Amino acid sequence: MTTTATRPGVGPSGPQRSRAAITAKTLRTDRWWLAPLITFIGLGAWVTYATVRVFMHKWYFVEEFHYLTPFYSPCLTDRCVEGSSLFGTPLPSFWLIPEASFTLPFLLLFRLTCYYYRKAYYRAFWLSPPACAVPDGHEKYSGETRFPLIFQNAHRYAFYAAMIISLINTWDAIIAFRSGDGGFGFGLGNVILVGNVVMLWAYTLSCHSCRHITGGRLKHFSKHPVRYRVWTFVSKLNVRHMQLAWITLGTLALTDFYVMALSAGWFSDLRFIG
Repeated sequence: MTTTATRPGVGPSGPQRSRAAITAKTLRTDRWWLAPLITFIGLGAWVTYATVRVFMHKWYFVEEFHYLTPFYSPCLTDRCVEGSSLFGTPLPSFWLIPEASFTLPFLLLFRLTCYYYRKAYYRAFWLSPPACAVPDGHEKYSGETRFPLIFQNAHRYAFYAAMIISLINTWDAIIAFRSGDGGFGFGLGNVILVGNVVMLWAYTLSCHSCRHITGGRLKHFSKHPVRYRVWTFVSKLNVRHMQLAWITLGTLALTDFYVMALSAGWFSDLRFIG
């Protein structure tokens, strides 16, 4: 049985009503640890998969249909196979340099500083705190005012980079509508690429920074009807920001795996046209 005692509360004006001094770490009796555990496993598995794929340096492009995995877009190193590089190959082919070196750091920054992901990995990896009404795993708390967490404030700037990268991914999906002879073509790979791009746009636009940019500083919505409509749309997406954060991890992994499987010759693309 949990033992309790009482101790006087102290407020600005002096001693106040006594409050319970609870010796147990938490009074929660539900499985509060399950959510952070699932988050730990999910994020850990995705990061492991993405890291392995980024440094494989192969099986990222299907020349016949111009399928390019988002993990390698845009392809910028000397290793880039013919047709996969739309912006040239300014980077050397050193194994520690990913093909998408100019975009991956910004995408990582955008996800790491995302308001939802911060909550997710603070709880799952740092136990800070692991759940509501559960003590923090650290003795001291400095918030996000010190190095390195002070860089969380860069989220709004990472959002702009994410918008540009989403445009690049969109172009990759558009030019992939081709057949083996160079004409128009449409296959299962196109469905996966387009679905991934749609989800990426939904996640990017649902960002809290986007919501603030579209209408956060407006004092009179009635004087800015267009921005108000945009803000209303973004606000509806923002409600689903957590779900979109996880969905896009899934669509990114699915898109990459499908392109990898086609490039490696494990199976053929299901073609509808061409």
